Amino acid sequence: MGHSHGYRSGTRYAFSRDFKKHGAIPLTTYLKTYKVGDIVDIKVNGAVQKGMPHKFYHGKTGIVYNVTKSSVGVIVYKVVGNRYLEKRVNIRIEHVKHSKCRENFVKRVKENAEKKTEAKIKGERVFLKRQPAQPRSAHTVSTEGNVPVTLAPLPYETYI
Repeated sequence: MGHSHGYRSGTRYAFSRDFKKHGAIPLTTYLKTYKVGDIVDIKVNGAVQKGMPHKFYHGKTGIVYNVTKSSVGVIVYKVVGNRYLEKRVNIRIEHVKHSKCRENFVKRVKENAEKKTEAKIKGERVFLKRQPAQPRSAHTVSTEGNVPVTLAPLPYETYI
């Protein structure tokens, strides 16, 4: 028998609902507002077949370029050969959710702006760039009440 290459082939687990998330779709899904320019994640809901994107777009992040009453148009970049193609996909809102990819960045920008205004009031300079974890500071280890232990490998024994 030949291998089927249908539109939804290989989506047995990708399109299945999450554990304990079966049944009716929560109304909050329909009450969310999407605006042009919003960054959204495409996550297919297997319970709604209408407006379902192709399996390739499941798990991808894109930017909203069009909003209608029950769906959104999303721009997603797809790698084809040696280039990126801009794909415009129209998806119902059941298959889309707001992305959290910019939350940390926006939070950091707000904190930096706050630090900058405080430093301006005090009249001092402030360093706002992120720093990698620095090496630990030097310290001495006391052997008083802490006897060093010599480690040696255990002999390999076989009992038949």
